[in-house]
Amino acid sequence: MGAPMFFVGLLVPIREALALIPQILVGGYIRHFAVRKWFWVIGSAIEGASILAMGLLAMFGVSGSLAGWLIIGLLVLFSCARGVASVAAKDTLGKTVSKGKRGKVSGYAATLSGIVACAVGAYFALAPSDFRPDWLLYGLLILAGISWFAAATAYARIPELPGATEGARGISDLLTAQIKLLLQDRELQKFLLARALMIATALVGPVYVTLAQSRTGQELSALGWLMLATGLASTLSASFWGALSDYSSRATMAMAAAIAGILGFAVLAASYLLPAAMTHIGFYAAVLFILGIAHAGVRIGRKTHIVDLAGGDRKAEYVAVSNTLIGILLLMIGGLVSILLSFGAEAAIAALSTMALLGALTAYRLTHAQAPD
Repeated sequence: MGAPMFFVGLLVPIREALALIPQILVGGYIRHFAVRKWFWVIGSAIEGASILAMGLLAMFGVSGSLAGWLIIGLLVLFSCARGVASVAAKDTLGKTVSKGKRGKVSGYAATLSGIVACAVGAYFALAPSDFRPDWLLYGLLILAGISWFAAATAYARIPELPGATEGARGISDLLTAQIKLLLQDRELQKFLLARALMIATALVGPVYVTLAQSRTGQELSALGWLMLATGLASTLSASFWGALSDYSSRATMAMAAAIAGILGFAVLAASYLLPAAMTHIGFYAAVLFILGIAHAGVRIGRKTHIVDLAGGDRKAEYVAVSNTLIGILLLMIGGLVSILLSFGAEAAIAALSTMALLGALTAYRLTHAQAPD
């Protein structure tokens, strides 16, 4: 859509941060309602409307900075709705699906979405250019928006028993409890520092895609390789990372973040030593595949670590503090990455790769959360 590079660095931070930050606030508010599925229904409808509007903007040829700001605005709306839906989904799942089956339900959903992502990515990556017109991408966005409306309709039909409304806490009480926990728990502080540095593994993906588009001139193909590579990488490596994180979550995070950091500097070295390789889309496919493996390790490792680190009934508190703080940091770091992108993708890759390596070192120095009590 011809938007300046500045906007690329904002996409992931806004998408992730604004889905994380409101969760603790929504979690306290939603507790006042006995039936909570309607929060998901409304959230899904807003998500669908946001994506549908993005597709229409592209289809009608809106471009330049105007397109960038409109997309950012719609993404803000989408992400906030996503955060609300996330809280409601976890609550509704607990009341509608029996214990022992919830993981399977989530697993089936993740597998199906992964298959769809890989199929779409494979088409954009491998189909001849004549079969990849620009309008196809816009059409997919519109179709995705319609799918969210269909999901909202289906979710509204789920029978949900009223839940308890006792124990609901005000926003000020929730925030006070979070700040107190953060200031008192030294190990949580170190974990959050490691997680903040490892944000780089999520932010660097779009930068590689931008670099691929500028060096190869294959915009839709580059996007397709991103979808295919990350989908395959996550699917193929999840079992390995899961087993390793059960043994040592800190080692999992450290290894995965180190892979992402080393990969970044390898790409920078290749841009100077092997410039011809930088013009082939296959080079970026390999880079994105390796990054996908690394990012999957970081995600699985940190999720395992925070749950195993929390003692007794404090898991929800630890997750709430972690998500809120990381959401704020995502916005700040994303803004810095956007500024760096103004100087070129290489500058952003160098900074994010350094962050990943520092995150690996910090993660390795964490307490062994899987040690017997």
